[in-house]
Amino acid sequence: MFEQLKVENLLDINQTIAKELFENIQYPWQALSKISEFIMAVGPTLPEEKYDKIGRDIWVAKSANVAPSAFLNGPLIICERAEVRHCAFIRGKAIVGEGCVVGNSTELKGSILFNCVQVPHYNYVGDSILGYKAHTGAGTITSNLKSDKHKISISVAGDKLDTGLKKLGAIIGDNVEVGCNSVLNPGSIIGRNSNIYPLSMVRGFVPKDSIYKQAGEVVDKR
Repeated sequence: MFEQLKVENLLDINQTIAKELFENIQYPWQALSKISEFIMAVGPTLPEEKYDKIGRDIWVAKSANVAPSAFLNGPLIICERAEVRHCAFIRGKAIVGEGCVVGNSTELKGSILFNCVQVPHYNYVGDSILGYKAHTGAGTITSNLKSDKHKISISVAGDKLDTGLKKLGAIIGDNVEVGCNSVLNPGSIIGRNSNIYPLSMVRGFVPKDSIYKQAGEVVDKR
């Protein structure tokens, strides 16, 4: 029943510096609690000719373009050719993959962006994982805490899988497109190659190769 939520069915783990985090887990969100430990272990091994170390726990690739007005907090790795734009706010426990874009006034924390992810304008990405070439439109929010503060479960075809987490944003599969001003409710899982209409409020699981128009109206891509 929950096979579609497994790492191998959502993410190409060869497209992240954090590949080893995903190799021995079933579900992607199980990697979130290990981000800090991973960064502190891997950061010191990054080649000095390619990465600058900033303070105690931030590593930024020399080929990355980070705006002077961006705020960076660790633990943090920003990989090669990434772009962090004006007034971006990276709060830490984050990995920004190769060729990623973290846009103007975008807030990022407790998350992994696989290579070539774009979160370009006024996004909030918290406690989330975005797969290879995923793209979120302007104003997209990954809501990561339920209003009742209860632990988050994920519904698939009426059955629920308890994540054991109080904070979990979205797991967005490879090549997903999320339309502008959408809200992904806590524990939203978007399957590979799917599209989310602008102004959507998404809850639960959206299968791969789908178009999400609104709750109850999800159609197969042709």
